[in-house]
Amino acid sequence: MPRGRALPGAVGALCRALPPRARLVPEALRRAKLDRPQATLDFWRLLYALLKQIHGSKWTECDAIDTQIRFVKSALWYHGYGRPELYRLPSDGSAGSRELLLAFSWLLHRISLLEQLLARNRVRTGDETSVCMIHLLTTGCHVDQILGHFSVTEMDLIRQPENYKQLVQLLELETMQLEAFLEWKQLEPVYWQWMETVLDNMAEEGNTCKLQDTHIEKSRLPKATSCCPWAGSLTGQINKLSRDLMALRDQLHELVTHRRSAWEEKVKTRAEDLQKEDFAATVRKIQEAVELKLLDLSNLCAPKKNKMHGLCRLVYRSKHSASKIGFSRSVSKEPAPAVSATEVIRELQMREASLQRELKQLREECRQRLDEIAEGLDGVICISP
Repeated sequence: MPRGRALPGAVGALCRALPPRARLVPEALRRAKLDRPQATLDFWRLLYALLKQIHGSKWTECDAIDTQIRFVKSALWYHGYGRPELYRLPSDGSAGSRELLLAFSWLLHRISLLEQLLARNRVRTGDETSVCMIHLLTTGCHVDQILGHFSVTEMDLIRQPENYKQLVQLLELETMQLEAFLEWKQLEPVYWQWMETVLDNMAEEGNTCKLQDTHIEKSRLPKATSCCPWAGSLTGQINKLSRDLMALRDQLHELVTHRRSAWEEKVKTRAEDLQKEDFAATVRKIQEAVELKLLDLSNLCAPKKNKMHGLCRLVYRSKHSASKIGFSRSVSKEPAPAVSATEVIRELQMREASLQRELKQLREECRQRLDEIAEGLDGVICISP
C-alpha cells in the first residue's frame, strides 16, 4: 500500500488506541504538522491527560491550562526530553503545536507510551485474587481442562448477569482499543516516515530564519570604530584582563596540583597504617563476603522451575486431573505455566535469609566505620543508642 494511502489509517489507529478520555482527532495531527495554533490547546490537554495517567495522578479536564502546561513541561523534563524549544513555549497555549507533536511522538518511542497506558488501564475482572471452595461445585464445567472449574467472577456472572452489563461494555471498549493498537503496530513505520517530513520542514524553516537574522544584523549593525571611538581602548583592556585571567588560572592549577600531591601522600600513609591495624578484620570480612557470594551462586546454579511474575490467577486444583471430567471437545492439552504457593514461600524464605546475612554484614561495616570516625574526634564521647 502506498504511504499516502496508508497514512490516514496509521493516524486513525493511533488516535483510537489512545484512552477514551484523552483522544485526538486525526485532523489535529495534520494541523500540528503545519504548526497551526488551533491544535495547540488540544495537544497540551492530550499530553496532560496521558502523563497524569502514566504517573498515577488524579486529573480533571477543568484544570487551568497554565497548570496543565507546567505539569507537562515538568513531566517531560523528568523523562529526559531535552529539546529547549518546548520549554520556551508560552504558558497560555497560544502557539507551539508542532513542538508538542514532536514531544508526543518522542513519548511514543522513548517510554512505550501506548503499551504503558494499555497495561495501566486494563479492565479488572476481579478473578486475579479470588480463591474459594465454590470451585468444587463447577468441577469439569470449564472449557479449559487445565483449570477444570469456574472462577468466582465467572460464577457470579452466571448467577447475576444483569450486574455485569457495565463490565461487558468496558471489555468491549478495551477490545476496540486493543484492535486499534494492533492496527497501529502494523502501520507504525508509516507514521515515523511522516514524522521525518515534519522534521525536514522544521529544519528548512530554521535555516531560513537564521539567514534572515544574519542579514538583518549585518545591515543594521555599523562598525564599532565608526560609532564608538573608545572601542579600541576597551579592546585593549579586555585583552589585558584576559591575560591576567590566564595567569591566575595557571597559578591556581599549580596550587591545586601541589595540594593534591600532599593529600595523596597523606592518604597513602593512612591506608598503609589501616592495612597493618585491620588486617585480621579485613580477612574476616573477605571470608564472610566470599561465603555469602558462594551461597548465592549455589542458589543460582541450582535447577529452577519456571516462575511467574506479576499478577497470578489463584485457582484450586484437586489431586485428580480435571481433564477426565472435562468436555470432550478438542482443546490444547499443553499445561499452562504455573507456580505453587509452596514454591513461592520457599523462594521468599531463601531470599529473606540471604538479605539477613547481607544486612548483618552491612551493620558490621557501618560499626567499624563509626569506630574509625570516633577515633579522630578528640574530646568527644560517643554513646551508642
